[in-house]
Amino acid sequence: MKFPSRRPFQAATLVVATSVSGFLFASGSHGGSSFPPVDNPKWKAECVSCHVLYHPALLPERSWRKLMQGLDQHFGENASVDAATQREIADFLVANSADRSNSRRAQKIMQTIPTGATPLRSSETGYFIRKHDELSAAVWKREAIGSKANCVACHAGAADGNFDEHAVHIPR
Repeated sequence: MKFPSRRPFQAATLVVATSVSGFLFASGSHGGSSFPPVDNPKWKAECVSCHVLYHPALLPERSWRKLMQGLDQHFGENASVDAATQREIADFLVANSADRSNSRRAQKIMQTIPTGATPLRSSETGYFIRKHDELSAAVWKREAIGSKANCVACHAGAADGNFDEHAVHIPR
């Protein structure tokens, strides 16, 4: 008995897989583990001079606006910059904020933030709390971690917006 050729099936499978992959990439889902890549030289230069870079999609627009309006009292530090730099960084953060991002992860973050809430830390969102609920207070105090603000301690790709759960390494 002769079986039909599998080539048409393989070709159709390849077309569907390519189309789905293209759609997922274009929609910004990045498999759900990453945010779309973003870049702004002033954001990088100013913010990384004091702390790790936090992807703009970790917080909603209203949070970034409030943070940028209070740079003179930025978590107990004076992080003031000139007006043009402040405006450029604020515009960048707002344009890439969680409520403006089409990534699946940003949408999930937004679902956990009450309408009237303006979290100033990503660790204050329900999404962060749910994703890290199995970690004890002692883990956050480990010397290699230090605090919930040090994303890169466990998520090596955090600065690039990659929070893939399968790539997490919690330091001892």
